Amino acid sequence: MSNPFASLCRLHRFCVNHLVYPLVLSALLAGALLLGRFYLTRRWDFRFLVWDSFLAWVPYLSALTIAILHQRYPRRVWLIVIPSFVWLLFLPNAPYLLTDWWHLHERKPVPLWYDVGMLASFAWMGLFLGVASLRTMHSIVEKILGRVIGWLFALGAIGASGFGIYLGRFLDWNSWDVFFEPHNILADILIRLAHPIRHSQTYGVTMLFAGLMLVTYLMLKSAEQRKVEQIES
Repeated sequence: MSNPFASLCRLHRFCVNHLVYPLVLSALLAGALLLGRFYLTRRWDFRFLVWDSFLAWVPYLSALTIAILHQRYPRRVWLIVIPSFVWLLFLPNAPYLLTDWWHLHERKPVPLWYDVGMLASFAWMGLFLGVASLRTMHSIVEKILGRVIGWLFALGAIGASGFGIYLGRFLDWNSWDVFFEPHNILADILIRLAHPIRHSQTYGVTMLFAGLMLVTYLMLKSAEQRKVEQIES
């Protein structure tokens, strides 16, 4: 008979290892600020943040699913192929919340500082949902294919995420459009690859948000490495 306390301890360790607690707290903070705004104004301004937040959680939950599958069935790599595709496809939706600053302007009776704080809370949540899910995937790929491939995978995912943010914010493509309008998406991509000078915005936006995600990810990995060194010393 399984020990309930041992199961709870394992669940707790899993949540700690995958940053579940701080991410849930960040979601609660962002949600509370948005609900406070709804209450103060009796209007549904910024309601798009609810949908954007839901999409931001998809890659993180996909990464947790992959981590559980890999932990239980480490030799059945084929089990994580589809959820890994879902993770990569939806990954840009997490840091995409950074671009919701686009909608910032004074909307009385709510003071501007309130909306600044609210949007900052959603941006923070989205960015860290992205890097936390990348951390999980990086670890799994590294275990399967080695350290070098793991870092190449992480860097490639960060670059793809930056490009995905551009496709979503400036061309209005959604992740699921890959299934419904693949030819049109491919055409937009090929045009920008063939004429980089005419589409400098594409490369600027991609590098900007990929750079933000990369720096944040390196900070997270550095803190993690320092903790490991302190334990070993």
